[in-house]
Amino acid sequence: MNRITLALALSVPALLAHATDTKVVNREKKADLVDTAVAAGSFKTLATALQAAGLVDTLKGPGPFTVFAPTDAAFAKLPAGTVEALLKDLPKLRSILTYHVVAGRVDASDVAKLSKAATVQGQDLRIDATEGVKINKATVTKADIVTSNGIIHVIDTVLIPE
Repeated sequence: MNRITLALALSVPALLAHATDTKVVNREKKADLVDTAVAAGSFKTLATALQAAGLVDTLKGPGPFTVFAPTDAAFAKLPAGTVEALLKDLPKLRSILTYHVVAGRVDASDVAKLSKAATVQGQDLRIDATEGVKINKATVTKADIVTSNGIIHVIDTVLIPE
């Protein structure tokens, strides 16, 4: 057996094992909206707020939902003490959080075609896709994070209902 044949003989089982591992990973079930956000690591404040507001089970439910998810940096842009005050005012917190959720799965290509979207909270979000995508005054910084029960679009500003 020459070197090339030996190298191929040794490589093929390793490649097959890798291919099998990849298939297993690709077959794994996608995480839900909440678990996906928590795993990302940049939505700790959102996760804490969802827990405090009692919305975790809803967003782990079957959906589908579209969530415009503000990052920790977006929450940090709020005036000092706002997050702490909201965690004590659960009705207001629920209103704000559900204002970030649209029933159904609306991917970026569909969002860009809309001028508004009805939220679970009841009020509409304004959508402007003329230069990037703006949801009210928030900019979508990352779109189409697909989950088992919906889709997440990351935004840079917390949306406050009128």
